[in-house]
Amino acid sequence: MLRSARPDDHAAIVALTDAAFEGLEEALRVVRELEPEISLVYEDDGAIVGHVMLTRMEMGEHHPYQLSPLSVAPTHQNRGIGSELTREALRLADEGGEPLVLVLGHPTYYPRFGFEPASPLGLKPPREFGAAWMAVKLTAYDPSVRGRVVFPPAFD
Repeated sequence: MLRSARPDDHAAIVALTDAAFEGLEEALRVVRELEPEISLVYEDDGAIVGHVMLTRMEMGEHHPYQLSPLSVAPTHQNRGIGSELTREALRLADEGGEPLVLVLGHPTYYPRFGFEPASPLGLKPPREFGAAWMAVKLTAYDPSVRGRVVFPPAFD
């Protein structure tokens, strides 16, 4: 069951992220330190087995969403949970009038949701990430929304 995350889900989200990212400190810092505007969890038999969050980035006068991290428990991967979480997060961002969503993620996974290389759209990363730096254009996409993205310190 997919639902909005609640404050009392935080410890379970951190534990899930730790398991899904095998202790990767950056992913753990992001879920511990950033306050997402959109945070969704997926429950299976009352346990949180999936999570995604959208947080604001700085980009001049714009503040685009960054989708990160997307976590699915290793025991529940390859069941469509990550896809369902991603689609719902993008739907909510689109419904909210956002022009785009950024992701620093696996270049063979995220294109299925419409993500494409972000740099050609004028969306410059804070440092070079190659094909992992992507964006998805939403209904309100405006090509004038461009610039260099500044990540919060949790991403460093």
